[in-house]
Amino acid sequence: MKRKAEGEHGLDANGHKKKQATEPNVHVFFGEGLLASETVQRYAKEYADSAPYKHAVVSSLMNHDLLRSVRSEILDNIHFTPKETDIYKIHQSGDLANLDGLPASALEKLPSLLKLRDALYSYDFRQWLSTVTVAGALSGKKTDMAVNVYVPGCHLLCHDDVIGSRRVSYILYLTDPDIPWQAEWGGALRLYPTEEMEDESGKVFKVPKSEWTQIIPPAWNQLSFFAVQPGESFHDVEEVYHRSAGESEADGGRVRMAISGWFHIPQEGEEGFEPGLEEKLAEKSSLKQLQGKADQFDEPQDYWHDPIPYTHLSDTNSDEGTPDDLSEKELEFLLHFMTPNYLTPDTVEELNEIFTEESTLQLSNFLNTRFADSLKQYLEGDFNESESSQTGFKTSRPPHKHRYQYMQRIHIQPPDLTPTTVNPLERVQGQLLRSLAFRKWLALVTGLTLKKCSVIARRFRRGLDYQLAQGYEGEDAQLEYCLCVTPTSGWGADDDEATEENGDANGKGKQLEISDEDNVGGYELYMAGDDPDHEAEGSDDGVEIPAKLQSQTGAGDRRNTKRKKADPAVYQAAADDEDDGILISNPASWNTLSVVLRDRGTVKFVKYVSKRAPGDRYDFIGAVQVEPDDDEDDEDDE
Repeated sequence: MKRKAEGEHGLDANGHKKKQATEPNVHVFFGEGLLASETVQRYAKEYADSAPYKHAVVSSLMNHDLLRSVRSEILDNIHFTPKETDIYKIHQSGDLANLDGLPASALEKLPSLLKLRDALYSYDFRQWLSTVTVAGALSGKKTDMAVNVYVPGCHLLCHDDVIGSRRVSYILYLTDPDIPWQAEWGGALRLYPTEEMEDESGKVFKVPKSEWTQIIPPAWNQLSFFAVQPGESFHDVEEVYHRSAGESEADGGRVRMAISGWFHIPQEGEEGFEPGLEEKLAEKSSLKQLQGKADQFDEPQDYWHDPIPYTHLSDTNSDEGTPDDLSEKELEFLLHFMTPNYLTPDTVEELNEIFTEESTLQLSNFLNTRFADSLKQYLEGDFNESESSQTGFKTSRPPHKHRYQYMQRIHIQPPDLTPTTVNPLERVQGQLLRSLAFRKWLALVTGLTLKKCSVIARRFRRGLDYQLAQGYEGEDAQLEYCLCVTPTSGWGADDDEATEENGDANGKGKQLEISDEDNVGGYELYMAGDDPDHEAEGSDDGVEIPAKLQSQTGAGDRRNTKRKKADPAVYQAAADDEDDGILISNPASWNTLSVVLRDRGTVKFVKYVSKRAPGDRYDFIGAVQVEPDDDEDDEDDE
């Protein structure tokens, strides 16, 4: 094939003159024989035969001396800062999102890195990569590379990289060349298989499975790459694990350094440019998929049902959802589970005042001592010992939204209150939270008229589970609660507990300190989302987490606060005067009930639980439909 002149590549994507490496022959920068035709054919076959989707791994991609120089330049001249969102925890240079954006004075300190950039985006290597992947022509004008560092605790959760004009994703590892990376340290690139699922109309969707099937551990001078494919190229980066007690300290600190980025479709003026193609690709962005039509395959789905009116509560009021006073038998029923103080008229009135003002409640020691002790004993003992036989728990999907174990009882007969009937976990879900008496108590403390409800028990396992940020798009506000029953301590919550039998109702909540050293995740966070009427651009996979997180109970201007868009590949620090948008934060804790009135646009997520966490997070989440207030409707109309 006749090689085109490189003159058109002398400008970057913004039309500025691109600085070039001084060495004109890029072949010398690559491993010996890499660009030879027989090598191309070998990798093309490996790529075509790979699974779960097409990908390839190249060992000794670059000249080792050049790459050592690149690594030294990075360590000597580039500053890395920690960045964290719901989807990742990572260290990245704030100055190196794109080499062409750096001033000349900075580039003078990075001559080897500049050579590497030019080699990767050279005509010869782009042709090599295009032939292997059969992905089409690649741009030499639009370069897109960043230096990422994962230290113990860092991770990147499941996503498909589909943003804008990306065509091929790649990772070039710069781990310590003198200390071979060990697979048990984590940090692997993991690829997820998909399965085709058909909706009622016969339309077929590709949905990723909950678990990965391909693991690619890091290695010095190793390149991993794959074509970006909407709804298919799902992958994550395994957490880099902390050193266990007794493990050798001769591991170099387990620093997973890599240059990662994308090759884009040809830009205007380049060979292979297709007018309108970038706009078409933008429609397939990760955000569009999160808001796509495949939601019917998500597990679990909300199952809305009327609260159960237990037959033995013969004087229970009618099932109308009105906030009537609790009857004696309803109080007797709730006392089997709840701390008595939360059922007294004075406390109910106090809680109602707090909720009316703040739209949130955080109640410690919600379950009474006797029942809470039995539940903790079950979670710490029988539950874990019989884990393999737990047919009631399933794994949620798809992993680009969430992964956790859950139990959801759709059909259940009202049991009696005999303690030996079912285990304490199922008693909370099936008896307390689904009861009409509990809904009436919620109506009393919130002052809302409540309708149907949905209840799910969840378990977030260490080193595995999370729930990425998703917004609520209902027209009417929804009451949501979370009863966290994590039996282990040390999650960052305030360990000072109030007296068990009295409980602790407050409008200030608990504090959660987030730092690079002690943050093990597992906290639930509500944040003000984007304006629901605003058409988003690019990816919304990353909801930025402030460097220091503090629980808040005030809902603030929940309808008008806007959050900036975030791209997992482009990390931007929040301005000092920028509102972080946090509405409420709940660390994993024992026996704490949080209640929040959630309206349209508010996002919620549970941060990935690090393998270093003191245990698994357990909770019950519920959602209750709210009858709109006629007065508010009239005000909205006006």
